[in-house]
Amino acid sequence: MDTATLVNFDIEQGQKVIDALDQDGKSPDVAMWAKFPEFENWRLVIASDQLDQSSALVGYTQINETLKRLGIPLQRRVPLFLRPVQRPFIQALRLAFSSAEDTYGMRLGGQMFGDQYLEDAFVYRIR
Repeated sequence: MDTATLVNFDIEQGQKVIDALDQDGKSPDVAMWAKFPEFENWRLVIASDQLDQSSALVGYTQINETLKRLGIPLQRRVPLFLRPVQRPFIQALRLAFSSAEDTYGMRLGGQMFGDQYLEDAFVYRIR
C-alpha cells in the first residue's frame, strides 16, 4: 500500500493538539509529524516531561482528557505516538536540535535518531 501524504489539514490539526496541550500545562518538548517504517501512516509524535512517564496508557489518557476538556472532538483527533522523554530517539532529537532558534517547519528523515529510523518528518518544535 502507498503511504498517506501529510497535508495542510493534518498540520493544522496537529497544531491544535499542541496548542491544547500548551494551554493545559502539558507542553510538548518534542512535537512533530513523523513517518516510521513500522507504520503505514503518519503519527503525531509527542514527548513532554509534563505528561506522566510511568506508562503509555497514563500519558495517552492525560492527552485525551485534555483534548476532550478543551473541546477537540474525537473525530478531529490525530494518530498519536507518545514517546517518553528518556527514549534514545527523543534524546537524540533534543541533542541535535534543541539549540536551534526555531525548528518549526523543519523536514527531517532518511536517518537514525537514537534507536529509531525516521523516514520523514515535519517538526513543530524540538526543545
